[in-house]
Amino acid sequence: MSGVGSVKVVDSNQAAIMDREFRTVLAQITSGMSPLELSLATLDWISHLAISPGKRVQLTQSYFRKLGKLGIYSLQSLVKKDVKGPATAIERRMSSEDWRRWPFNVLAEAHQTSKDWVKEATIGVEGVRSEHEVMVHAAAEQVLDMLSPANYPLTNPEVLKATWKERGKNLGRGLKYFVQDQVRDAFNNGLPENTQAFKVGENLAVTPGKVVFQNSLIELIQYKPVTDKVGAEPVLITPAWIMKYYILDLSPKNSLVKYLTEQGKTVFIISWKNPDKEDKLVSFEDYVELGIMAALDAVCDICPRRKVHAVGYCIGGTLLSIASAAMARDKDDRLQSISLFAAQTDFSEAGEITRFISPSQLSFLEKLMWKRGYLGSENMGGAFSALRSSDLIYAGMVDRYFLGKQASLNDLMSWNADGTRMPYRMHTEYLEQLYLYNELATNKFKVGGRVISMSDVSAPMFVLGTETDHVAPWKSVYKLVGLTHNELTFALTSGGHNAGVVSGPQHPRRRYRISTRKAGDTYTDPDTWMEDNGVNQGSWWPAWNAWLDDRTSKEMAPPSMGATRKGLKPLRDAPGSYVFG
Repeated sequence: MSGVGSVKVVDSNQAAIMDREFRTVLAQITSGMSPLELSLATLDWISHLAISPGKRVQLTQSYFRKLGKLGIYSLQSLVKKDVKGPATAIERRMSSEDWRRWPFNVLAEAHQTSKDWVKEATIGVEGVRSEHEVMVHAAAEQVLDMLSPANYPLTNPEVLKATWKERGKNLGRGLKYFVQDQVRDAFNNGLPENTQAFKVGENLAVTPGKVVFQNSLIELIQYKPVTDKVGAEPVLITPAWIMKYYILDLSPKNSLVKYLTEQGKTVFIISWKNPDKEDKLVSFEDYVELGIMAALDAVCDICPRRKVHAVGYCIGGTLLSIASAAMARDKDDRLQSISLFAAQTDFSEAGEITRFISPSQLSFLEKLMWKRGYLGSENMGGAFSALRSSDLIYAGMVDRYFLGKQASLNDLMSWNADGTRMPYRMHTEYLEQLYLYNELATNKFKVGGRVISMSDVSAPMFVLGTETDHVAPWKSVYKLVGLTHNELTFALTSGGHNAGVVSGPQHPRRRYRISTRKAGDTYTDPDTWMEDNGVNQGSWWPAWNAWLDDRTSKEMAPPSMGATRKGLKPLRDAPGSYVFG
C-alpha cells in the first residue's frame, strides 16, 4: 500500500492478491464449486420464466394433467397390475418386481413424473442461455435424485423385504459399515474396503516388462515379447494422467497390454507421475514435451528406423492428438498410425461434465488448486459421481447401509479407487484452452508458440467411442471426423468410458459398429453413420488388432529391452515406481 497524506491507497497488484486470498478461502469452503454460477443461472431462468406467461400456463396445465393421470393410475393399479403410468420411463433402480406392487409402483411413477415435469419447466424457456438451463435442470435433478423413494427405508420395498426377512440384521450390518466408513474416511484416505484383494504388481499390472526411461513426469515401460516374431512398428500407449496407467493392464484376463503382446506387438506404455504440490507449475506443454514426445524419442531409440503405432486413451488421446498435429506441422513423420480411445478433440458438445465448466467455476477451481498446488482426486471423483448421482452415490449407500451388502470389488473398481491428482497450471490450461475456449478444434491451440491444426494430420486413424460414455460422449468423440481429411476408421462399442474400452474377447454380450472413411470422402453425420453401420457381436479388440496388422510393414525379431547404446538401460521391473505415488 502507498500513502497519500493519511489515506493508504491499495494498488492493483495488492488488490489482486486480496481478491485471490479471499476467493481461495471461499473456494476451500465450497470445495471449488462456484456459488455464483448457479445463482446467476437460476436468476437467468426464473427471470425469463417470469416474462413467459404462455410457458407458465403450459406448465400449470401439464402439472395438473400429470397429477390427474397419476391419481387415476394409483387407483387402477390397485386392481390391474400392468396399467401404464404417466411417467416416460422408470428409473433403473425402481424397475424390479418389488417396485411393481402397490403403493411402491405409485411412488416410482410419481418420482419419474416429477422429473419429467421439472425437465419441462427448466428446459426450453425462451431467452435463457443454454448453459444456464442445463445447469438449473441438473441442480433440480440432483435434488430429485436425493429425494427418490429408492433412497429411504420406508419407501423402498427391497429394503422393507430384506428387513422383514432378516429381522433387521441388515440394518445392523449397515450401521456397522457406516461407522467403519467414517473411520476409514478419517484415517485411510477414504479407500473402499476389500481393495487389499487387488494389489498393483501382485494381481494388477503384472504383465512382465521393464522401465526403460524415466524423467520428472513419466516412466516408460517396455513389455517383454511373448512371440518369436513381432510387428516391425512398435505400439506406444499414452493413457490419461487423470487415472493410473494400469487400467490398460488390469488383471491378466482384462489386460489390453497383455492381449497386444500375445498378438505379436512390441508394446510401450507411459506411466505418469502422480503430481504433488511441488509440481504446481507443470504446464500442459510439459505434458506434451516431457510426456509423449520424450516417450516417442525413447521408443524410436529402442526401435530405430521404424515408425510407431501411437495410441491415446481419454485425455491421453487428446494429448496424442495435439502432439500428432504439432508433429505434422513440423514435418515429423514418425507415426505409422494413430489410435484414440474415448478421446475428445472438439469440446463444443463435451457432455455433462460441462455443467462444471464456466469462467466463474474455473475461477473458483483455480483458487482451490492454487492453494494446494493440485486438484485432489476427491474433487475429480466427486464431480464425475455427481453426473450419475442416483447410480454412483445413492444406490451404493442403500445397498451398503440399508441392505447391509458387502461390496464385492473387481479389478476395475479397485483401479477406480486408486485416484490421481492434477497439477494446478496444467489443469487450469487444459480446462480453459480446450473445454472453455475449444482452441484445438478452432485452430487456436499453440504448441511451441505456434498454432496447430488437426487437419494437418495425415497418418491413418482408428477412433473409438463408447455408447454410454458420460465423460466423453461418443458424438463428441466423433467430431474428429469433421476436423480431419485423412483415412479414419471410427468404431462405436457398447459400454461406458472405462468398461467399454476394457472389454476384451472374454467379455460376454459385447458389440460394436465400425467403418472406414477414406481420405477425401465426404462427411457423414453421427446419426446417419449409426444407421448405415450394423452391429457386430463381440469385442472390438480383435478388429482393432487386425487394423494395426494391416498397417504394419512386416514381422521381425523382437527388439532388445531398452537401448544401452543410447543410455536407455532397464531401470526396474514393471509396473515401476510412479504408479505407487
